Parts: sequence; C-alpha cells; structure tokens
Amino acid sequence: MNNTDDLILSDFQTSLEDILKQGAKKMLHYAIENEVDEFIKSKKHLKDEQGRSTVKRNGYLPERQIQTGVGNISIKKPRVRGEYFTSAILPRYLRRTPSINTLIPALYLMNMTLKYMEFKDVEQRIRKLEDTITE
Repeated sequence: MNNTDDLILSDFQTSLEDILKQGAKKMLHYAIENEVDEFIKSKKHLKDEQGRSTVKRNGYLPERQIQTGVGNISIKKPRVRGEYFTSAILPRYLRRTPSINTLIPALYLMNMTLKYMEFKDVEQRIRKLEDTITE
C-alpha cells in the first residue's frame, strides 16, 4: 500500500469509529431517558397536599466520561427530584463498562505471554548460535 491508501484507510477507520461512538452515545442517552421516564411514571401516584406530583425531572447531573469498547463517551444523566433514583443502566460510580474491566487483565496477561514467548524465542536463538559457534 502507498501513503494515499494508508491515508484513505485511516480516514475511513476514524470516521467509522466516530459513527460508532455517536451511535453508542445516542443509544445510551435514549435508554437512560426512557429509564427515568418509566421511574417517574411508576411514582406518579405520589402527590403533595395540593395534589401535585412530588417526583419530577430536575435537569441533568454534570456530564461525565464513560470508557467503553468504542472509546470515551460523554453522558449527562437526568436528575430526579422527590425520590431517590438509581439507574440500572448507568450506576452512580461507573466509569468503565464491564467489557473494558475484563479487557485490561486480558491484555496484561497477553502482554506477559508475548514477553515470555519472545524471551523463549531469544533463548532458543542463543542456543542455536552457540551450537553453530562450537561446531
């Protein structure tokens, strides 16, 4: 491949990654919004003395970064007033998706295995070199 092909492939991969990130962000946003709406509907029966609903939307929590398999995604979690809401989709202290948590030790082990294999390969090469010298 020449430099032009590499550049086109690089641009394609970058745009594909951007599309995947945007899609993941939109899906997560809609899923969390739906979860909050369902929670508020389930608490619809809770009223104050004037007959108004006590559980309402109250803007958004500050934006935070979530590490996912497609990269970092910025997300704003809706805030609920009147009742404590915990998202099953996006728990309070989640900063990495479980797939990333399992990937990190796997990559570490893979790297250790590769280092061991490279060392073993070097060891074999030295033995062959020694055998060649002694002959």
